[in-house]
Amino acid sequence: MTTTKARTPRARTGRSEWLVPAGLLLLTIIPSLGGAARVTELASDPVLTAENARFVTQPVPVLVHIVCATLYGVLGAFQFVPRLRRNGWHRLAGRVVAVTGLGVALTGLWMTAFYDLPDKDTVVVNGVRYVVGVVMAVSLVLGVRAALRRDLVAHPAWMMRAYALAMGAGTQALLLGPYMLLVDAPAPVPVTVLMTAAWVINAAVAEWVIRRRRVPARV
Repeated sequence: MTTTKARTPRARTGRSEWLVPAGLLLLTIIPSLGGAARVTELASDPVLTAENARFVTQPVPVLVHIVCATLYGVLGAFQFVPRLRRNGWHRLAGRVVAVTGLGVALTGLWMTAFYDLPDKDTVVVNGVRYVVGVVMAVSLVLGVRAALRRDLVAHPAWMMRAYALAMGAGTQALLLGPYMLLVDAPAPVPVTVLMTAAWVINAAVAEWVIRRRRVPARV
């Protein structure tokens, strides 16, 4: 008679705690691949076109943005692993997350303000970019401030809000990808709607998770 070894609750928990970070890493990979392609292009003395002119003439902001976004997305995903929050990793990585997160927000604001953006970027979507950048930066500052006060309720909430907004690029890729494949010449209005929807979806999910964590478990 053969017996099967039952899986312990601890083993199941160990696997499930990596589901959220894995999903966030996948969401990070999508825009990171685009960023890597942009870095490769800028490193190869590219031909100046209407699409890349702003990056070729002023490469520093976009390069800083890409590096910060990649580090922020990857390290931020691991901050959701409960096991890592119980040791020094969370605090050490958190310092890098905070700095790179501010780098993402501030360079994003700079590029929106000073780059010569393409026609598909409407006034509305650029206005949303300003809101997202400011809210993200403020959330990071409040998150760090809460950590210094050892407020273990406010700190993760503010950091999660900032991370959700930063991950808007990944959600935008998921929403815009099918549309771009179906339409030869994407119209500005649908692009604006889908880009804005991505930020709204991420922000709504973050608030749902935050509120769910604050509700005490029923006995």
